[in-house]
Amino acid sequence: MSTSFYDALEARDPAEREAALMVALPAQIAHAQASSPAYTELLAGVDAAAITSRAALATLPLTRKSNLAAAQAARRALRLGGFAAGMPRRIFQSPGPLYEPEPDVDGADPWRVARALHAAGIRAGQLAHVSFSYHLTPAGAMMEAGLRALGAASFPGGIGNTELQLQAVLDLQPEAYAGTPSFLRILLEKAADAGQPLPWLQRALVSGEACPPALVAWFAERGVAAFQCYATADLGLIAYETAARDGLVVDEGVIVEIVRPGSGEPLPEGEVGEVVVTTLSPGYPLIRFATGDLSAVLPGNCPTGRSNQRLRGWLGRADQSAKVRGMFVHAGQVADIVKRHPEVRRARLVVSGELAQDHVVLQVEMCEPTPTGLVESLMQTARDVTKLRILIDLLPPGSLPNDGKLIEDRR
Repeated sequence: MSTSFYDALEARDPAEREAALMVALPAQIAHAQASSPAYTELLAGVDAAAITSRAALATLPLTRKSNLAAAQAARRALRLGGFAAGMPRRIFQSPGPLYEPEPDVDGADPWRVARALHAAGIRAGQLAHVSFSYHLTPAGAMMEAGLRALGAASFPGGIGNTELQLQAVLDLQPEAYAGTPSFLRILLEKAADAGQPLPWLQRALVSGEACPPALVAWFAERGVAAFQCYATADLGLIAYETAARDGLVVDEGVIVEIVRPGSGEPLPEGEVGEVVVTTLSPGYPLIRFATGDLSAVLPGNCPTGRSNQRLRGWLGRADQSAKVRGMFVHAGQVADIVKRHPEVRRARLVVSGELAQDHVVLQVEMCEPTPTGLVESLMQTARDVTKLRILIDLLPPGSLPNDGKLIEDRR
């Protein structure tokens, strides 16, 4: 098992790390109050100098994606709803729409992804095929910045164009891959069907969707050691997998809490709750950002010698949303689809499938009679709202329960 660290921070004494984080925390809160108009309001009356412990941090309000989206919609005169501190280098878009900045920070890795790439075994001088989107969303840029900081090169494949991407893999022979596990599987299957082995492709950092152990084993059987990282467009890297395959180690540039869903109350180690993250990034200083993801802190240190907290991994959602093919779909988007079609009484998005092959169906309970062409119209609306191709299942009145549930994840 490799114990090679990206830097000395990973093996710090936990008490030394905690002390350093608690020194940085009040300075970050003061910076947010002074530089982010949104936090000037949200943290009004807070004495930043007094926030020097996790208990003190837990007294501050949570910030949710819904808060960001609402602020951006209501306060367009303030860039990014007033949450950004200064002018970002670039601004990206996620479904919603929700806009996120590339943090304007010193160094070449604003989202801190190089640490996860290194833990996955990717090294300087190697080439990585990046299949995350480079259009609108930041995932491709996140990986490319991390690779550059690591001293590795990237091929910006983006999404789609499978045949062209496979040809690039065959021509360029990259040692590594960074993208969704589902597209990596597609590439490996296409290569096998063409009788073209890919022996040079040996490492992968995957994210954006679930990669269960069965799929990790499937990759390993084909010579690819795939490692997962937990990152978001808002926060950058949160945690990453190591050679130990024993949880996800928390990144050095964030403070992670596990709180009781629906509240900001911290839970003890081992309890499953919502992941809440405070970043130390000066350009986008999110304070107690509630991710909506469920996880728990594992006891003890990583067997590789990394000494930071470990998360059990992604254990579900604390709210009504689902990650589909690397994109979040929210209950509000399902409601938006229904709103655009008054002939629809109720709707429920059902996500099923396994081994990164998501099957997405919008179950629609209809009023009578059903207009001609409704299925095609609903599919187009669903694509416009979610940026995903979604199948439609028309149901008679009374088929869906009246329980307010808009998203059902059966994976």
